[in-house]
Amino acid sequence: MIKHILVALLVSLVVNVKVNASDEIVVVAHTLTSPPSLEKHEIRNLFMGGASDKLTPVMFVPGVKERLIFNTRVVGLTESRIQSYWAQMRFSGRNHVPVEVETVDDMLEYLLQHEGSVGYLPADISLPPQLTIIYKTG
Repeated sequence: MIKHILVALLVSLVVNVKVNASDEIVVVAHTLTSPPSLEKHEIRNLFMGGASDKLTPVMFVPGVKERLIFNTRVVGLTESRIQSYWAQMRFSGRNHVPVEVETVDDMLEYLLQHEGSVGYLPADISLPPQLTIIYKTG
């Protein structure tokens, strides 16, 4: 009985956080020089701890819709796999988790205040001139 309730609860959670085809994000950079041209795999590597002397990734905390979309469409891993990866990196001392923010407004504020930062936002957002789209899902 309890097993069936747990399965039903899990299914309802998965259905509620499903990424819709219409949900798109843009990856943006705040750079004073010409923005970098990055391929999807380079963005994935940057956000998964790949070294960059010029760019600093910023991501949303777990549970934010844009993070789910980014993880699904760019990184290609589930949240649990990403959390496991970062736990291993912290334990081994090899990499540090990127800066995390809670809201779209927090992301915009952080990006605008930190040159060289790269983050992702809903595709339908109005971007300030300091931010340049370097990748778009879809």
